[in-house]
Amino acid sequence: MISWPAPSLPAVPGAAIPVELYDRLTDRLAPVRADGTVRTYACGLTPYDSTHLGHAATYLAGDLLHRVLIDNGTSVLSVQNITDIDDPLLERADRDGVDWQDLAADSIDLFRDDMTALAIIPPTHYLGVVESMPTVIASVRALIDRGVTYALTDESGARDVYLDVSAVPADPAALSGLSYAEMVELSHARGGDPDRPGKRDPIDPLLWRGERPGEPAWDGGEGLGPGRPGWHIECTALALEHLGAPFDVQIGGADLVFPHHAMSAVQAAALTRNDAYAEHHIYQALVAYDGEKMSKSKGNLVFVSRLRESGVDPMVIRALLLAHHYRSEWEYTDDLLTAATERVARWRTALSVNAGPPAEETVAAIRTALARDLDSPAALEAIDAWTEATLTAGGDRIEAPGLVARAMDALLGLRV
Repeated sequence: MISWPAPSLPAVPGAAIPVELYDRLTDRLAPVRADGTVRTYACGLTPYDSTHLGHAATYLAGDLLHRVLIDNGTSVLSVQNITDIDDPLLERADRDGVDWQDLAADSIDLFRDDMTALAIIPPTHYLGVVESMPTVIASVRALIDRGVTYALTDESGARDVYLDVSAVPADPAALSGLSYAEMVELSHARGGDPDRPGKRDPIDPLLWRGERPGEPAWDGGEGLGPGRPGWHIECTALALEHLGAPFDVQIGGADLVFPHHAMSAVQAAALTRNDAYAEHHIYQALVAYDGEKMSKSKGNLVFVSRLRESGVDPMVIRALLLAHHYRSEWEYTDDLLTAATERVARWRTALSVNAGPPAEETVAAIRTALARDLDSPAALEAIDAWTEATLTAGGDRIEAPGLVARAMDALLGLRV
């Protein structure tokens, strides 16, 4: 699948700083290796109702990581999927009376446009599940061959295949940090079927959904039959195929901790016989609107495309997102958008002067902030401080505005 054009990143003088990311299980920062090639996997969206600010914030967090790694001279091999076959997509297409493939294609095109406008670095491999179906089917069949699955048949005769979590040497509780009761509750809330009769464990994930009337299906081959994959196995299969395990960083929203990321890791352990899956995680905190988390089911969404259509500069949207640390929940308001607009305007005024105060410490402060768990708010504060000094006291360093502009562009993706 085609991704989107890559933004150019100018060179920034000065010493780069290796990045550390927060580990939610140990509650401390851990260094990301800076040698060789760092491999990252970002869980992609289901292509309808895209791209809202919560989506954009997630991919912006991954983009910041990639920029810091590139600044350190580290190669990045990145994979991002697009879940272009899933129950919610089919349900939305049915509701709107459109073909599910057309809905997916239109939404993917819109997503590409949004990512281009926001200057998000595209992944090395941008993979649709539909085009990757042979890879996913091979993973399901490998799990069957390992004897860690079982099948249930519904009243229509459709045969569904589940992973038997108890047969796998990986503990979803240890991976998620949740109690068993919490996992069952979240499984129910996030697309699982813990109440289905016959399941060996309520949290066992669906690997293959047998064909139902009126639903798209793919030939799984002998012993599996026609159907389509479950959500979690899609990411497991693509990550192992293109990155191997363990890879370095997994990126997604905080609501993916369980079941999606935990079950992706459990499935990988069953396939590789190694419980190491991702060394680090970036979990974007939830973004709210009208008092609740932005949610497709609730419809309280603020779309990047609609902000752009209303005349909002994409760099203002990016500045709005960067003003919040990726691990901090926040709520979108029009006042925040106004503040971001005014902030960008002040930056532009300061960067347009012929000379300013020294900028080396500002660039170092940006690097230091981003190296410390991608602390974008602190990086913006460093820019604000230089901006204030420029507009109030001025300076005689002719190279300073250009140096700050290059650092903002390369490290923060702010081309203002």
